[in-house]
Amino acid sequence: MAERPPRVAAALACLLVCAVAPARAAPPPISVPITSQQGDNDAAGGADFLSSLQRSNFLLGNLFGLRTELSKVGISLAIQDTSEVLGNLTGGSRTGFEYDGLTQAILQLDTQRAFGFHGGLFNVSALQIHGQNLSAMNLLTLQTASGIEADRATRLWELWYDQKLLPEDRLDIKIGQQSLDQEFIVNPNGAYLINTMFGWPMVPSANLPGGGPAYPLSALGIRFRYRPVNSIAILAGVYNGSPTANNNGDAQQTNPSGTSFPLNGGTLTFVELQYSYPAVGAMVYPGQGAPLGHTYRIGGWYNSEEFNDLQYDTDGRPLASPQSNGQPKQHRGDYSLYAVADQMVWRKADLPNRSVSVFGRVVFAPQQDRNLISVGMNAGVVYHDPLPNRPDDTLAVGMGFTHVSSGAAGYDKDVAFYGAMVDPKSFNPIRTSETYIELTYQYQVHPWWQLQPDVQYVFNPGAGIANPNNPSQRLGDELVVGLRSNVLF
Repeated sequence: MAERPPRVAAALACLLVCAVAPARAAPPPISVPITSQQGDNDAAGGADFLSSLQRSNFLLGNLFGLRTELSKVGISLAIQDTSEVLGNLTGGSRTGFEYDGLTQAILQLDTQRAFGFHGGLFNVSALQIHGQNLSAMNLLTLQTASGIEADRATRLWELWYDQKLLPEDRLDIKIGQQSLDQEFIVNPNGAYLINTMFGWPMVPSANLPGGGPAYPLSALGIRFRYRPVNSIAILAGVYNGSPTANNNGDAQQTNPSGTSFPLNGGTLTFVELQYSYPAVGAMVYPGQGAPLGHTYRIGGWYNSEEFNDLQYDTDGRPLASPQSNGQPKQHRGDYSLYAVADQMVWRKADLPNRSVSVFGRVVFAPQQDRNLISVGMNAGVVYHDPLPNRPDDTLAVGMGFTHVSSGAAGYDKDVAFYGAMVDPKSFNPIRTSETYIELTYQYQVHPWWQLQPDVQYVFNPGAGIANPNNPSQRLGDELVVGLRSNVLF
């Protein structure tokens, strides 16, 4: 067999693509009204909502009476727009600012209010994503700067039905198109920060096909939640192994509208055990003081699809070798384990809304021959009501750390070895880890409008990849600043 031409250039191109694969996250939480807002803007509405802007939870109040009419048939509607400008002042492949935005719309039908049938909830949600992606264009980071960054599109997000069963609603079952970042591996306190990794964490995002069923993607499946005692819940779900029918290329492009509903993949199984204090239905008696609540979660996932080896081909040769057949060795299945904690550590006795909470999360992927990321960690502190007369404001600081697997690092070493054979002076860095810190403040302008200045600093972006604009050097550390606006209509 004739020897193939050197594959070092192609290997280097793959290195850069793999290093900046887009991460998935959860967008800012959205509040779905469960009752009509009488007084904000009744059916006679007109422009009456203008007189209630200071007290309404929604910019458009009762939507000119629409919310009242929908409520009569058990329907709730929420629309939220998130707009932000983020930019890097230092480092990255280039400096500069970009705008990106997300409009979420959620429609829910409560079967108790609609038909007198207890415990049912139908949910449909859509996304309109616009603007540019700073992380892909400027930063080239693994842990992307914003949880709303995604390909521009108008797409279906979730479409499911949830039914509560058993006395005290101890069991509920959800079936349909679901985004797992809404329920699994969740750090509620992390949602106050902007970086992607405080939502859907790095290990599933980088390792699962298509980034997994998480914003802006979802997958068909069924989820069970069982509460054997008030303080403990067991969450388990089985979903299609990929959010797209074709795992080649960008999952958002192969399923741009979110309506393909693939069932041709393997299965993705999630199991999570949750412990919460105070327990559901717990009573607080006079003189006890407000409890310091906490929630702990442990869990894991298994995906039965086939995964490419990161370092070796089907003949056992390094993929970076000129003699490689270019076909990665295949592995059946992949799994990960995780632990999540949210803990309130202080609360002011005479101002119970003023409190400090800490949070942390670690996710580990043991099978390093098929996973880009082996470890991902997040931690932070959240201070509620930090300033006098600002009860709805929040100050938060957090950090994220991710480590590249030995398989991915081994591929980099092979690229460096064969690259040196072609050009002894070539620069072929070996990826290691990436760390960022973030400081943010949520300023509640009105109940329906929130402004959020944000600062992030990234150490060793891309885990140490070469700068494509200066291939003889790694990407420089990045200082990212920006402002986000959330408006609830």
